[in-house]
Amino acid sequence: MQRHFDLIVIGSGPAGRRAAIQAAKLGKAVIVIEKGRRVGGVSVHTGTIPSKTLRETVLNLSGYRERGFYGRSYRVKQDISAADLMARLHKTLDHEVEVLEHQFSRNGVRTARGEARFVDPHRVEVTSDDGKTWHCTGDHILIACGTRPFHPDNIAFDHELIFDGDEILEIPKLPRSLTVIGAGVIGVEYATIFSALDVAVTLIEPRDTFLDFIDRELIEEFTHELRDRGVRLRLGAKVEDVTAEGHHTVCRLADGRRVVSDVLLFAAGRVGATDRLGLDAIGLEADRRGRISVDPQTMQTDVPHIYAAGDVIGFPSLASTSMEQGRLAACHAFGLEPPPPPEFFPYGIYSVPEISTIGMTEEEAKRRGIAYEVGIARMRETSRGHIMGLHSGLMKMLFAIETRELLGVHIIGEGATELIHIGQAVLNLKGTIDFFIDNTFNYPTLAEAYKIASLDAWNRLPAPPRASDVAANGASA
Repeated sequence: MQRHFDLIVIGSGPAGRRAAIQAAKLGKAVIVIEKGRRVGGVSVHTGTIPSKTLRETVLNLSGYRERGFYGRSYRVKQDISAADLMARLHKTLDHEVEVLEHQFSRNGVRTARGEARFVDPHRVEVTSDDGKTWHCTGDHILIACGTRPFHPDNIAFDHELIFDGDEILEIPKLPRSLTVIGAGVIGVEYATIFSALDVAVTLIEPRDTFLDFIDRELIEEFTHELRDRGVRLRLGAKVEDVTAEGHHTVCRLADGRRVVSDVLLFAAGRVGATDRLGLDAIGLEADRRGRISVDPQTMQTDVPHIYAAGDVIGFPSLASTSMEQGRLAACHAFGLEPPPPPEFFPYGIYSVPEISTIGMTEEEAKRRGIAYEVGIARMRETSRGHIMGLHSGLMKMLFAIETRELLGVHIIGEGATELIHIGQAVLNLKGTIDFFIDNTFNYPTLAEAYKIASLDAWNRLPAPPRASDVAANGASA
């Protein structure tokens, strides 16, 4: 068995996968070490793909998307069980794993199952499930081990009534009520997914605000929709402890209140899965959240031939950005200089309704002292929105008054994570409001919202100088 490789990759999630395949395409010998039962990492098995599959299954079986026409009581399947949700989930995960295994196979990437630990800066020890160990060495090593849910001492996780963000996918039956602690991306996604199943949800967040990187107007719209659906928000509520009492969970808050529900999900943070990597053997140290610091331009750690990418390095912790980080690390390791990444990349939150955003928020434009104008479009203003029965949904666009350039696009509602890419292209190409005004969009589509929002902003923007005025000013100068 081969024991020396050009690149050792620890972890087969988005960052590890992309790095391994990129290095293999450069003709390098690569091995991916994965401690899970199958390749794919958190993204495939407990994170990105499962949660989005669960969301789609819920929206389909519950008939949620059609309730605008047929009323809130409308359902495609009357009695939805946890087994119904898991059936589609397992089919999707099997497909994702098959695709990834095929990618590794056709690119000549070796895979090994086991837990990796550094012995020295070039040597890794791999321990299999049966306790057997073996070693391999690498010229370069990428740490892409991802994260795991944070478990505070005051939460009595029991995997039956009190779950973390990974375990909630294995819930044995659907609850009538759910408490979610943590209004970050994961907590908000699961809270709204269960709410779409008509589960009574209470969302608790110790801070007074949530999703602070999202434009505040979108959060106000989102908050209104959650409250309209009966989701109880407890912002600024610190959790003292959580226990299971009989067949219910009890969450005690610092202000003396108690929140009782059938099931509780703790989704307040994740930590890097680095505690068993043996970082001390290579002179590296993780922070208190288990994250590793890197040079953002190269993905190198303080040990130049060792790289790290993906969630283990922290923000933004998106599957999309993790893939690019992995590719960048592999390219740098083997002397290939990729072009600089685009200035802007989109965020997608797969809540119900979904949220996607790119570029400046209104708050950021104000902080930077940029004169701007805002255009708003409601999805119900589009013909496609009427056809789909949409009563909610919002697109917000920011334009610079001086240059007329697009500054940011923020969308909440059906199709937000797909629609955002039109704005992404225009933003990275430094396009102006004129693109949206002058171009024709398919009709009827939700993309018409771009033209509606742009026209809304155009009505308040100063008129651009006429060509004759510019020529006259030039002549007088």
